[in-house]
Amino acid sequence: MTSRIPRDSRLRLVRPRPLAAAPRAVNQRRPRRPAPRPPEGTPAPAELAGMARAGLAGAVRLARWADAALGPGRHGATADGKATLSDATAERAAADLGLSVAQVRADWDTARLAGLVEVHGDSARPGWRLRAWDRDDSAVLRGWVALFDAWSLASPEPAEHEPAAVAEVVSAMPQVLSFLQLSAGPVPVEQLLDLLQQRVTELRTERCEVAYEPGTGRPAGSPAPASAAPAADAPLAPLLDWALRALASVGALTYGGGQATLTPLGNWAVWVKLEQICVAAQSPAGNIEQSAEDMLRGCAQLRPNAARAEYRAWLAARPVGSAVTELIDAARGDDALLRGLAFEALRVVGAPAEPDVRAVVAEPALRPYALLWLAEHDGIDPEDAHEVLTREEATWLWVDTAAAVADHGEAPMLVRHLESAVQPTVPQLLDEVRAVGHPRTVQVLVALAAAHPDPALAKAVRRAAFQVHTGG
Repeated sequence: MTSRIPRDSRLRLVRPRPLAAAPRAVNQRRPRRPAPRPPEGTPAPAELAGMARAGLAGAVRLARWADAALGPGRHGATADGKATLSDATAERAAADLGLSVAQVRADWDTARLAGLVEVHGDSARPGWRLRAWDRDDSAVLRGWVALFDAWSLASPEPAEHEPAAVAEVVSAMPQVLSFLQLSAGPVPVEQLLDLLQQRVTELRTERCEVAYEPGTGRPAGSPAPASAAPAADAPLAPLLDWALRALASVGALTYGGGQATLTPLGNWAVWVKLEQICVAAQSPAGNIEQSAEDMLRGCAQLRPNAARAEYRAWLAARPVGSAVTELIDAARGDDALLRGLAFEALRVVGAPAEPDVRAVVAEPALRPYALLWLAEHDGIDPEDAHEVLTREEATWLWVDTAAAVADHGEAPMLVRHLESAVQPTVPQLLDEVRAVGHPRTVQVLVALAAAHPDPALAKAVRRAAFQVHTGG
């Protein structure tokens, strides 16, 4: 009696499809929110990108110099052998580029804030935006927005003012920028100062601060303390001047003659921020208040575009750092579906998530997902990103995705998933699946055997599941 197990059951080699991309029922479609249009008169993205390239030309020049002069294997590295901007490196860059050391340091800081250079500990490397700078307008604009978001770091804080007062002004400036954007023209600084004072007062009221007597540092009705006056007495005019100068230094506005005006780039960036707030307020599926895990579960039944809109809304309502941490914690759980969806949400986060994603590469459960994320982040075509995985890592990811399908999908979907394996034959797939050591291997093989219509193949898969279960 001959065996019916296929001797060479060829599997079609196809790129694994993300589980979130699987077709869903028609009644799960939601009406799409119309794509927002920027204010009338806003330059086209290509023109805005040209403005950003012009404003960041010095930072790009220095970043490229550092890439060429300080990269691995170059003889011009610093004395410690690392691509850091030491005093000697700054002086060398100034000589090579015909700049002052102060200008080199200023351009270096700008390059870091714009993501053109990424610093890891005491070493630095070119950022992915530098690689895409000449060909990708969206990368250029994202780099400029990153610099715009960090405007308070672009110029030194006034040393004579309390840090608490500076923090209040930084927190109040979004409202000042929104007013500038709505005004669509020059605004007198006196008017901006009045608005800043109102907003700072609102911030103090929200914190339930005790009211202070005018001109004193004392709570109303209390004796004068021996200590100095608190931040509530700090004059805001010098701090507003510092904030406007810092925003002007990154190209967000022009400031002079007692007036401030948003540049086209600044006007566009403020509109983008306001639009993000609107997206957050109109969470498509109502998951904005949920934890990362619950939000991801809510997105599991959405089509990819709707899921990405939900991720954007959820992210816009949270500080980026805490949101990334929460997503990675959700990815560490037992649910393989949430693992894949968490990294889809991290793709929406983009560059700010890169350090956290890189930090989890050593974790076996997250390594394949992190490597794919980093490959796409570095500019590799998503269709080719899977090539960065070793055979073992690709097999582990295949089992993990199969576990997600087994838990949340349908039998035909699990059978179709068989086609995405990198192994050319079923016997090879089973051998490597058994060897990879995924904790869900037995459950995946049992589910696949139950779902597959070919009795011979199902029998082989069941045998493999039994051998894994018994340690054979």
